[in-house]
Amino acid sequence: MRGRMARNAFALGSAGLLVLGIAGCNQSAPESSTSQADLKIVEQVQIDENGAEVKAAEGEAPADPAGDGKATCPPVSIAMAGALTGPDAALGINIKNGVQMAIDIHNAANPGCQVQLKPFDTEGDPQKATGIAPQIVDDQYTIGLVGPAFSGETKATGTVFDQAGLVAATASATNPTLSENGWKTFFRGLANDGVQGPSVANYLKNTLGYKKICVVDDSTDYGLGLAVPVRETLGPVADSACNIQVKKGDKDFSAAVTQIKGVSPDAVFYSGYYSEAAPFVQQLKDGGVEATFVSADGTKDPEFVKQAGESSKGAILSCPCGPATGTFAEDYTKKFGQEPGTYSTEGYDLGTILLKGIDSGAITRPALLDYVKNYNGQGLARKYQWSPTGELTTNLIWIFKVQ
Repeated sequence: MRGRMARNAFALGSAGLLVLGIAGCNQSAPESSTSQADLKIVEQVQIDENGAEVKAAEGEAPADPAGDGKATCPPVSIAMAGALTGPDAALGINIKNGVQMAIDIHNAANPGCQVQLKPFDTEGDPQKATGIAPQIVDDQYTIGLVGPAFSGETKATGTVFDQAGLVAATASATNPTLSENGWKTFFRGLANDGVQGPSVANYLKNTLGYKKICVVDDSTDYGLGLAVPVRETLGPVADSACNIQVKKGDKDFSAAVTQIKGVSPDAVFYSGYYSEAAPFVQQLKDGGVEATFVSADGTKDPEFVKQAGESSKGAILSCPCGPATGTFAEDYTKKFGQEPGTYSTEGYDLGTILLKGIDSGAITRPALLDYVKNYNGQGLARKYQWSPTGELTTNLIWIFKVQ
């Protein structure tokens, strides 16, 4: 049944553009033609680095964490590290739930190999992650890690995991420079911002035909890592009069709103996380800015719609993450009481890859590292095969819209 579930989910994801209902809200919505509760983040199109549409390819069935049900293994665990509390917790929880779902499917099918998930809450803070990393590597039973989730904490801890020989497969850290540190245990489960930045910039410039865009970043490793290629690719379309930096944690964007309104751009690209994107887009709308609000994977979460409400309507969001569709989405929602969000499929896919390695007999850190290095297989979100630096060999970006 699990094999059928995975195949059906992939077939549905490949068949065409499906509505991805990943936003919900229980509070009363304001009176309008479209209530806040009706707003969803809807998948639009898959694009290449030129911003051109790429049809989702038909392919082989995705890997099934259940395997053949005959696996045997000693007590082993997979760790997950990311923000599980704090303002950006939804992104980490999405990953954790994806990994947990894969492990639960595996354990139910393989009584002779029971793998434990050990989650670690970094709050997305590099300093906290630095204190947690030794706890992960000092656990002799932990032979693989899905994480860290954010770029800053990955940068701060990558050497620790590398020295310990522990596979660190991130479902979400997209700063391009992470794969340039010489780490042998780093694997990125999605395209980096060196791909996402040019892709979304060219989509806005070439496909949508925007002539003037304001680019705002939150000064974090993630925000800057994405904003730089966006600005470079946009060229003169990125108006220098509204090239703005704000700070993570800011809630008052009045100065930026005034600056942007004076330029009258076609679009505002915000490079940061949903916890700041939500009040920012609200203040832009309240300030009379009519430009299209555009952001990326750090914003593409149901919490953005929930927190921004009607102001999020019409927002365009790019993401290297794969959409969650079909039976996978149904089973996930039933299991966790919420629909899958950004990085849920990546968490599931990366957890599945580590489980397949364990089932193959790779029950030590060196063996699992070797397994992942040589992995080549289809997942729910995409095909997974890595270069020697831990980057995927094929990268595409999805465009979503709040509607």
